[in-house]
Amino acid sequence: MSEIPTFDRIRKEVSDNDVVLFMKGSRSFPQCGFSSAVVQVLAHLGVSYKDIDVLMDPAIREGIKEFSNWPTIPQLYVKGEFVGGCDIVREMFDSGELTTLLKDKGVATAA
Repeated sequence: MSEIPTFDRIRKEVSDNDVVLFMKGSRSFPQCGFSSAVVQVLAHLGVSYKDIDVLMDPAIREGIKEFSNWPTIPQLYVKGEFVGGCDIVREMFDSGELTTLLKDKGVATAA
């Protein structure tokens, strides 16, 4: 099975949406603590984003790890750029770096 269609789907999502969170579950019902933590950060910042439940699509679940060369989920993308997983997002949030990144990229926040 070719990975190219999966990569094309991932590329389309990250290019069509300013902020994308590949996660386990959904923003309204996260299926792991790490995904829940990133959802909480984004909610606190008031960021509009698309959530993609990797548990619903095994090809995306595995493909996103290869696409980003990052072994874990969740994965946050801002304006097509991979930001990181849970630990990186939390560290960036705590330091204020995530708010700065979002503003520099032109993404509206409530913070």
